[in-house]
Amino acid sequence: MNQEQQLGRRERDILALERRGFSGPGAKERAIREELGLAPVRYFQLLNALLDDERALAHDPVTVNRLRRIRESRRGER
Repeated sequence: MNQEQQLGRRERDILALERRGFSGPGAKERAIREELGLAPVRYFQLLNALLDDERALAHDPVTVNRLRRIRESRRGER
């Protein structure tokens, strides 16, 4: 796999954070700020873009497909 086809470190870190479970209000937002140095709003923008990236699907199909299903169900509720 050449460099253009691989996810960057930040993208991989975002997917890794999404694989984890968080207990309690604010725990995920705190992890986003402390571990990734991102504002939660920016994090969710990047995550949403990642869900449409085939490289992310190849890297972590279980997480990406789960998040895509959640996103689609939320869109259906609107």
